[in-house]
Amino acid sequence: MIRVLIADDEDMIRSALAALLRLEDDLEVIAECRDGEEAVAEALRLRPDVCLLDLEMPGLDGVEAAARIRRQIPARCVVVTRHARPGVLRRALSAGVDGFLPKSRRADDVAAVIREVAAGRRYVDPEIAADALSDERSPLTERELDVLRTGEQGATIAQIAASLHLSPGTVRNHVSSVLGKLGVQTRQQATIMARERGWI
Repeated sequence: MIRVLIADDEDMIRSALAALLRLEDDLEVIAECRDGEEAVAEALRLRPDVCLLDLEMPGLDGVEAAARIRRQIPARCVVVTRHARPGVLRRALSAGVDGFLPKSRRADDVAAVIREVAAGRRYVDPEIAADALSDERSPLTERELDVLRTGEQGATIAQIAASLHLSPGTVRNHVSSVLGKLGVQTRQQATIMARERGWI
């Protein structure tokens, strides 16, 4: 049996998917979680074979949850998303995600992907992969992306600096560089653009 944890903040989708996967002879759904934090906690407690994580969850998104899980236990992680932006795929793969597919796929396709990754293989939806190859790469450095990520919830320059162990002046320089590269006026506009393009 392949032991599966499902995390999705939409109750109806999570429950329906769990019910459909339970019809499969070789899959056992051992946990249904409402957000990324709960998914990480339950994964560490139950040690599933595969974690099926929605990308767009409040707080900790699916990629961040997968990264935390993979750092601590050998579970395989599949991220599903309604908005499969190519930049998000690159972020997911660099975080060690084993599978990536859109929510538009049928339940038996999801079951097949779970079997693939449980067997040690990686699966990326072909359309998403093709889009990723043609998509523009982020012009921002990793440190600039860190600054945007850390300030995404409205943190001040001083708070970002403290969180990243940088001086406020260095953070201001990074913000100035980001605004120049993206051609926007505010940090909020830069963050929205980076989020839409899947860079953060």
